[in-house]
Amino acid sequence: MSLLDGWMQQHRTTGQAYDYLYQMHIAFLCRYFPIMASRSIYRDRMGKDLDLGAPRNFNEKLQWLKLYWRHPLVPVCADKARMKGYAADRGFPHLVPQTLGVYGDVRDIPWAELPDRFVLKCTHGCGFNILCPDKSRLDVAEAARKLRRWLKTDYSLVAAELHYAEIPPRILCEEYLTDGSGPRPIDYKVYCFGGKPHCILACADRGEAGEARFDFYDAGWTARLPYCDPSISLGRDLPAPASLPEMLAACEALAQPFPFVRMDFYDIGGRARLGEMTFTPMGCAETGYTEQALDALGRLLELPAKRP
Repeated sequence: MSLLDGWMQQHRTTGQAYDYLYQMHIAFLCRYFPIMASRSIYRDRMGKDLDLGAPRNFNEKLQWLKLYWRHPLVPVCADKARMKGYAADRGFPHLVPQTLGVYGDVRDIPWAELPDRFVLKCTHGCGFNILCPDKSRLDVAEAARKLRRWLKTDYSLVAAELHYAEIPPRILCEEYLTDGSGPRPIDYKVYCFGGKPHCILACADRGEAGEARFDFYDAGWTARLPYCDPSISLGRDLPAPASLPEMLAACEALAQPFPFVRMDFYDIGGRARLGEMTFTPMGCAETGYTEQALDALGRLLELPAKRP
C-alpha cells in the first residue's frame, strides 16, 4: 500500500474533492504501477486483499489475466469497431449490428443524415453509449458534449484494464436494436472458458438509464444458477432466446483464443446479434456474484502462461 493510498483509506469522505483526488490517485497508479492500482481497487471494492500469487476465485483470476496475459487479439476484440471485423473474418458478419459510421471527431458526425433511430458508442471503453430512439428528441449539443468527454478519457486509467490503452478512441454509429421488451433489449452475456460457453447472464427489465435485473442460466438454458446476489436478481424465469443455438455456435468459433471472454448478444426477431466482447467485466472486481459463483467460475478459468 502506498503512503497516499493509506492516507486516503483513513480519511475517506463522500465529497467531490475526495472523489477527484481518489480518481487522480488511481489514474496515476494505473499508468505507472498497474499491479499496485489493481490491488488498491480490489481492496476498495471487495474489502479484502488481492492474491495474485495464487489466485483462486473468478475475480482474482481475471485480475491476473488482465495484468499478465497480453494477447494481441484482446484489444482488437474489445474494440467495439474492430470486433466486427474479427467476427466477419471468422464467418459471422451477419451477427454484428449494421455500422452507420465511424468517426474520429464529434465534428465528423453527419447529424442531419443519420436515421431516425441509432446508437452512438465509443470504441475504447465501457458505458460510453447514447441510445437514440427518436432523433427529433435528441439534444445534439448534450450528446456532442458527452462524446467529446468520452473521447478524451483513457479508460485504461480507470481500473488498470491495460488493453484499453491499445484501442484508438473513435465514435461508432450503429443501427438501433429493439426486441420489444422495453427501452433496451434483453442482453444475453455468455461466459466462455477455454473457447466453450458455460453460462449466460441475462440482463432484463432494462431502463433508459441503464438499470437492469440479472440472473444466470446454464448454457443450455435448462435452469437458473445461484450466481447472482439476490438483491439484483430478476426473480423470475425468462424463456430461452430463440437464437440461443446461434449464440452458442458463434461462441464456439469466436472465443477459441481466449482463456475467458464474455460475449454479449441480443435476440432480435429470433436472430442473434453480437454487441461486444468483454474480457474484464466490472474491472475484475464484480460485487454482484455470489461466493458460489466466484468459486465455480474460478475453477473453470485455467490460467495460461504469462504473456507480457
